[in-house]
Amino acid sequence: MESIWNKTAKPAPRPSLPGDLRTQAAVIGGGMAGILTARLLQDSGVETVVLEAGRMGGGQTGNTTAKVTAQHGAVYGRLIRELGRDAALQYADAQVRAIGAYEELIRKLDISCGWRRLPAWLATAGDPAPMEEEAAAAQELGLPARFLPRPELPFPASAGVELPDQALFHPLEFLSGAARGLTVYENTRVTQVEGNRVVTLLGTVEAKSVIFACHFPFLRLPGYFFLRMHQEHSYILALENAPPPPAMVYTVDPGGLSLRPWGDSLLVGGAGHPAGQNSAGGRYRELVSLARQYWPGCREAARWSAQDCMTLDGVPYIGEFSPSHPGWYVATGFGKWGMTNSMAAAMILRGRITGQPVPWEGVFSPGRFRLSPSAKTLAEHTVQAAKGLGRRFLVPPRALVEQLPPGHGGIVEVDGEKLGVYKNDAGEFFAVDPHCPHLGCQVEWNPDEKSWDCPCHGSRFDHLGRLLDGPAQEGLPTAP
Repeated sequence: MESIWNKTAKPAPRPSLPGDLRTQAAVIGGGMAGILTARLLQDSGVETVVLEAGRMGGGQTGNTTAKVTAQHGAVYGRLIRELGRDAALQYADAQVRAIGAYEELIRKLDISCGWRRLPAWLATAGDPAPMEEEAAAAQELGLPARFLPRPELPFPASAGVELPDQALFHPLEFLSGAARGLTVYENTRVTQVEGNRVVTLLGTVEAKSVIFACHFPFLRLPGYFFLRMHQEHSYILALENAPPPPAMVYTVDPGGLSLRPWGDSLLVGGAGHPAGQNSAGGRYRELVSLARQYWPGCREAARWSAQDCMTLDGVPYIGEFSPSHPGWYVATGFGKWGMTNSMAAAMILRGRITGQPVPWEGVFSPGRFRLSPSAKTLAEHTVQAAKGLGRRFLVPPRALVEQLPPGHGGIVEVDGEKLGVYKNDAGEFFAVDPHCPHLGCQVEWNPDEKSWDCPCHGSRFDHLGRLLDGPAQEGLPTAP
């Protein structure tokens, strides 16, 4: 299932790494964060190469809803309460400056990407008080937010918050323009980093600075990011004949929706769940049902899904990868707000590498651990990871292979052995070892995507076991 972005604009192919080379900075990952970081470094006089495992923009950048906004859900009241006003002010300032930096880069490079300014709305169908509090918190931090009594939406909304002059664009058109003149090597998977040596199957890149901008860092040590993040999966429809609201919309209620216009289409996202927890399926069906209810007569033009890295305290990890590895940097954990946080990451990392001051890098420091907001999230994530590992040894297979219906997969028993088996519509079986190569957790079948998803850290594999998303670096072994 292909996103509306991939259907309408794919970046031109780039060559693979031709062999060993040296450079000043090596960026691992050719998505929005990686390309922006390379762009700012190169423009600052730092020779930079980008190493991308697949195609540039082929990961989460091609699956985003591409809202360029400083309104990240009901974030500012929470940040003030949990992290303090100074940290919340840094976060807000970084997002606002990121929007301006996009506009400046688009103008400088003359990028045609449908850039458009419009408001962003939060909305709720519940108690209006939290929206009033969020509007006041945003105003306290200098954002021009205002409380919205009963915003006009096609579904019930009792209150909301408006943040004017936000933006949207076509992410892959922008990425192609931003990457002009950069050295990008595609189909060049990094397998290891040893000091200042970045190792791939096609050669080694030596660099003074190494930037991990690959969504979820694949190295377990140092950094321990696999203990400090989990991934969440969500689903998106592109609808025709669905009149868009006058703003980008994000509803804060459980099971809420994300809306944004694109041309004559309306993008509707939602039906999310933690990665690896969708064995019952029906997520697209849920969105289609809501779409028909709220926009009668609409027609589905595309459907796809996205996956987001979530940190313990809801703030990305951007900066030094680990004190034990000087010269390594990381940008990860953007949550559902990868556009502004990608630009913020690029500005922070450019500052760290070139020695330019960055006034708000403290709130994003990867070395932080704030006990109060992080403890509950860490406990929940630890329990989920333990369940994933425990399935390998304690949970029995759920069915015999013959009981699988066509077009479905599951953990089954074959000759007394637990396997992941997919049965296609022709009745053919495809079996894999169901243990994620990242840390050995048992994967789960996602019927909406026809994929094997890891409930521990979010690695994903297609029905044949081929790797779709990390942090795993290899696919699932096939079985007879």
